[in-house]
Amino acid sequence: MNKTENILELKNLSLKLGGKTILNGINAVFEAGIIYAIVGPNGAGKSTLASALMGLPDFRNIDGDILFEGKSIKNLAADKRAKLGITLGWQEPARFEGISISDYLMASAKDKKKGNMEYAMNAVGLNPGNYLHRGCDKTLSGGERKRVEIASILVMEPKLTLLDEPDSGIDIEALDKMFEVIQTLKRKGSSIILITHSLEVLKHSQKAFLMCHGGIRDSGSSEKISSYFHDKCMPCDLKYIAEQGIPYDK
Repeated sequence: MNKTENILELKNLSLKLGGKTILNGINAVFEAGIIYAIVGPNGAGKSTLASALMGLPDFRNIDGDILFEGKSIKNLAADKRAKLGITLGWQEPARFEGISISDYLMASAKDKKKGNMEYAMNAVGLNPGNYLHRGCDKTLSGGERKRVEIASILVMEPKLTLLDEPDSGIDIEALDKMFEVIQTLKRKGSSIILITHSLEVLKHSQKAFLMCHGGIRDSGSSEKISSYFHDKCMPCDLKYIAEQGIPYDK
């Protein structure tokens, strides 16, 4: 680890898409080894922020800076950021035709022993004997693909894990497994950022940032942000055009 105890720092991070400001002057510091949540209403810019942090092609033309372990990564492509130890779990996991789940896990695993693949599958509640040979394709349900993706992150052992809407498309049992995996990742030394609008997900974090209209509006303990989000944000009359992140009055 670098001299700094911060895994990630955002300095006046802004991003325009289609001529519209989606992220607006974000400043935030994430300490290493902590589970964070970034919470806000739909359209607040949360998923855009996750994409910008990962360096996805359409989200790299940023103003400001992103520091990972004290060094700027704003000019690095997503694959370079992945090699540094950053990974993004998608809200809607991708399908990979022609590849088995075993090969998919093996490709991302830090330690490629078969036992680690089996451990990861059991950790997400999927029997390895029934699943490792299956294709990572459309034969899997959305919930199964979500679990497989989380298993791949577990064997990857990243330094920084970004999870975009981790509760999307999965049932209560799978969600409980996911929270267990998140704690396992933390014990293994991963810092975690949960991107969410769910109070249930938020309560599994230690610290949180509140996003609204493309900016960070508040930060603090998860309890503090949860209370504000529940009492002030959820009943708020401010509505969003989700694809633009632009607010308008009711």
